[in-house]
Amino acid sequence: MGVLVCCDCFFYRKSKTKPNGKKPPAEEKKQYLEPEFTKIRVVDFDLKELVVLPREIDLNEWLASNTTTFFNLINLQYSTISEFCTGDTCQAMTACNTIYYWYDERGKKTKCTAPQYVDFVMSLCQKLVTDEEIFPTKYGKEFPNSFESLVKKICRYLFHVLAHLYWAHFKETVALDLQGHLNTLYAHFIVFVREFNLVDPKETCIMDDLSEILCTPAPPPAPAPSAPASAPSPSSQNHVTER
Repeated sequence: MGVLVCCDCFFYRKSKTKPNGKKPPAEEKKQYLEPEFTKIRVVDFDLKELVVLPREIDLNEWLASNTTTFFNLINLQYSTISEFCTGDTCQAMTACNTIYYWYDERGKKTKCTAPQYVDFVMSLCQKLVTDEEIFPTKYGKEFPNSFESLVKKICRYLFHVLAHLYWAHFKETVALDLQGHLNTLYAHFIVFVREFNLVDPKETCIMDDLSEILCTPAPPPAPAPSAPASAPSPSSQNHVTER
């Protein structure tokens, strides 16, 4: 973990070319868009109801609570497949046709594998959400002026992790039977960041196809067809006997 000591000296950039300068290969079939997987959710109600700011809650309090929760849940979701995300299997932090790079404050490119990138993200988020000066928990403590920009920074990085989970590790997620949890977590997160404009749409557009499927409330199940009325049996019918 020593590579993360100077993590504050880095900021995010992305590129659509490989580290060697070549363009990435054509997009593979996106398994996570297949209906048999997108229909699997942990909950089936409108997630927007969960993210709307309650009238009696302060906006910053609401952002802090939800951001901390998403950090913990996404960190947990990634941990389920972390053994498959190695420097050999994920030599770059990829998501769809995008490869994310890190540059130091002088603009120098730093080679970063996906697990290194995720370690950086989680370490940075952990540092921020546990800093009492940024995410205050004591009554009467004010949020800093930079709070919203830091929340946006956290959410942007967490989106990268979710996108990588779908792009590089969806098969492992399915093998663990956790696609329902991932789908629900992703949809909840996207609805939340859209509600408060926390991530630039240009950043999330690489996953718009999935977002539109998962963030649309599932239609109510169709009512079961009623059984057709059975014809009366001959024995139940009245017969006229000739005399």
